[in-house]
Amino acid sequence: MQVNRYPAVIIDHRKYRENARTVYRWCHEKGLLVAGIIKGTSGITGIAADLVWAGADMIGSSRLDQIRHAQAEGVQSTWLLIRIPMLSEVPDVVATADISLNSELAVLAALNREALRQSRVHRVILMADLGDLREGWIDQEELIQAAVQVETAMDGLRLEGIGTNLGCYGSVMPTKDKLESLAALAERVEEAIGRPLDIVSGGATSSLMAVFDGYLPARINMLRIGAAPMTGPLEDLRTSYGRREMDALHDDAFVLEAEIIELKTKPSYPIGELGVDATGHSPTFIDRGMRRRAIVAVGRADYGDPYDIIPELAGAEVIGASGDHTLIDVTDVEAPLHIGDVLRFRLRYSAILNLTANEDIAVREISALD
Repeated sequence: MQVNRYPAVIIDHRKYRENARTVYRWCHEKGLLVAGIIKGTSGITGIAADLVWAGADMIGSSRLDQIRHAQAEGVQSTWLLIRIPMLSEVPDVVATADISLNSELAVLAALNREALRQSRVHRVILMADLGDLREGWIDQEELIQAAVQVETAMDGLRLEGIGTNLGCYGSVMPTKDKLESLAALAERVEEAIGRPLDIVSGGATSSLMAVFDGYLPARINMLRIGAAPMTGPLEDLRTSYGRREMDALHDDAFVLEAEIIELKTKPSYPIGELGVDATGHSPTFIDRGMRRRAIVAVGRADYGDPYDIIPELAGAEVIGASGDHTLIDVTDVEAPLHIGDVLRFRLRYSAILNLTANEDIAVREISALD
């Protein structure tokens, strides 16, 4: 008899596919290409195939190993490397990815030399930093000069387009003025090289706001989408910006299951002189009297932020975590609980990213055909 191992991530491929198909339809109806991004699921088997089934125009990841893994599964697609390449991985980039995002001339020159050595043409998208302060040229003139160099002096490369990233490091929103700035920059690059660009990539899941509200410039023709199909309404477009369009998606395509290992009534305020917790922080506690608490066998080392996991059980509340334990207030839970019971949690993006990359977390899959 097979015994399930916990903690575990449960992947419902049918719900994930349906989410991706819905999101891609939103984009395709506006004439947008979609790069389906697999990095948030750590390239788990079947995920790339799900996105191709759903209509992704290309598949992207920040990790070459994830792309190679999907290729080994037999997935057919155009492959996009979305983390700007390391010099040390240039040979593998050219051999593995069709397109890469770039922001350094030295790396572009190395890609060009390697593409010529491999008798390939590697396609590149030059990244513009519009203020989020992650990757990209913040000086637009420098980006235009780099574009001209790729176009005129790098025979191993093809300038596929330009792109930007918003809402990741600096939390800068994809507002109308930011996206219009990208569209205007694309036109300047096209004027400088004397031909149209194939791709103008307007960001990631957060740029769906521009799709919903109709202010995405016509010149922007591609988005890189990873989070929305994974989390549905739990993604920041719903939780932070109140976008009800996300309610059309499933919020439980990815679920965490964790086993109760302690169930006791304890004070809600620590007893003794307080210092710092296991992460080096000084948390704030509220004295709510005696409360019934469950501890489940999963922790920060597995998922990161304990508030990125949301209990499905009515009345349960995550109140904190250490590296290997998560504390759940279950005082208001009506159903009887016992040691060994398994609690289920819906997951935000960062939790999925961490859990699927963790070898200590079991993965169980519900087939898209079930």
